[in-house]
This record gives sequence, C-alpha cells and structure tokens, in this order.
Amino acid sequence: MDNTYTQNVPSVGLGTYNMTSEEAELLTYESLKHGYRHIDTAAVYKNENGVAKGLEKFLDKSDLKRENIFITTKLWPGGLVKVDRIKDYTGTVKSFEKSLMRLNLDYIDLYLIHSPHGKNKRLDQWRALVDLKDSGKIKYIGVSNWGVNHLSELKDNNLPMPDANQIELHPWSQKHELVKFLRNENIDIIAYSSLVPLSTWRHKDGENSKKTDEMYEIGLSENSPFKILANKYNVTEAQFLLKWAVQQNFAILPKSIDVNRMKENFNLDFIIDNQDMEYIKTMDKGNSITWEYGDPLQVK
Repeated sequence: MDNTYTQNVPSVGLGTYNMTSEEAELLTYESLKHGYRHIDTAAVYKNENGVAKGLEKFLDKSDLKRENIFITTKLWPGGLVKVDRIKDYTGTVKSFEKSLMRLNLDYIDLYLIHSPHGKNKRLDQWRALVDLKDSGKIKYIGVSNWGVNHLSELKDNNLPMPDANQIELHPWSQKHELVKFLRNENIDIIAYSSLVPLSTWRHKDGENSKKTDEMYEIGLSENSPFKILANKYNVTEAQFLLKWAVQQNFAILPKSIDVNRMKENFNLDFIIDNQDMEYIKTMDKGNSITWEYGDPLQVK
C-alpha cells in the first residue's frame, strides 16, 4: 500500500499498545522495513525506548532519513483514578521532555494528550502542547479519546484546535457525530482498535476491555458478517476491517507482534463496494469498548 496521508498523518501506522520494549524494537524495525512509515507509542506503554532502538536500527540500514518517519507518542494526563496526579503545564512539559529523551529524538511528529481525564487542567496541558509546537519540538499536536465537548472547550477559550484526534473506531463504534465534527474542523481522524470485532482481539494479559461474551461469539461464528465479507474480497477479516477505516480517510494503527500478520495489515489494495459500506453502517453499537473504566468521551 502507498504511504498516503489523511492530511498530516500517514494512513497506516504500527500500534504498539501493550508491547514490551523488546517487541516494540523488533516490530518497529520490521514494520519500517516492510514499508510502514508511522509508529505510534505512548508514555504509559513504557516501550518508547524500544521504539527508539528499532527506529535507529532501521535508519542505520536504510537510505531513508529521520524526517521520512512519523513518530507519535502521548502525554498521560493523570486523573484516571484518585492517586493519579493530574499534570499541570509544567508537568506536561516535563513529561514531553522525558518522552523525547526515551525516543532519542530531536522532535516528535505528533504529540497527543492521551485522554480527557485531566479535567480542570486540560487547558493547561493543551497550552503546553501549543507552546512546544511553537518551539519546534513538535510538528503536530493533538488529542486522543476527546469528544465534542472537550474540543469545544478549546474553541470556547480561543485556543487552537488539534491537528488530530485518535479515537476508537470500528464497525461496532462508529461515532458519527464526533466524526462529522472532526471533519468540519479539519482535524485528522486516527482510528485505534480497528480489530475489536475479531475473536482474537486483546488476548494478552493486561488488555482488558468492556467487550462482552456475545461480541466474542460473533467473532468466533462461521456466520460472522466480517468472515463473510472478508471471503467476498479474498482478504483476511483484519484486512477488511482496516480497509473499512482507510476507505473513510481514517488513519489506522493495527498492532500485531506477528511479523507476517503485520505485513498483511499493511497490504490493503482492494476496494469495498458502496453496498457493503452501507451495510456496515447498520452494525454500529454506539459506545466505546476498549476502556475498562468507562468511556473517556463521557468525561466532563
């Protein structure tokens, strides 16, 4: 697949959630070798140093330069539980500098606030990102798991809107109102957890979610609509789900620690017809599934 861009973000990137540093190093290197040009990590993933090693190894063996690779990482804002201190402006800058050091980079391509849980300090966190962008240490700034109410808060305070919002998006959680808002505001949409409908999604320890037994049974069933649709296009279920997102101009972040599956996830050279795209619209179940402790979009 070509390395096309939504606006600012490459269409297909490697997600590294819950990868160890060793896994992140291997998969960063292998994915870049196969053609990926976007790697997504986060401070809370605790594998930024692994991404750095994989990137360094690739650049040492490639004719490509640092500027040809797009690196995303994220600020953990705090506030998810009582003992999780919410970061202020200074804490945000310090956290960014630590990520920059762990990634062994001079700048970050995209830096996101990981969730809206910062509450009364969300604006301070965002002001810090704006200033870091102005300093040249970040090319693009954005948010993750923010809803219309959180984004409107920025507008109400005369602050710049984000370059991107990374949100859970798949046929079971299509977020039509939020997607429409983001498009109207010219904000890049980055979809994560595109493979939620698969029975194999999140089987590793620590990858909890609100996915129900019924949802897993759908993925296991031979009559799963995604199995049927994948067979129609002679692709894997994962490829079909990823193409559904890319075809709507969402950037995607498929994660796999299997190199062969990682390669498959990048090869999306087919088109889903309009009838099937319309059919998928009927599958929306509404709420997010990935966050065990509640939907971040409902945070005040």
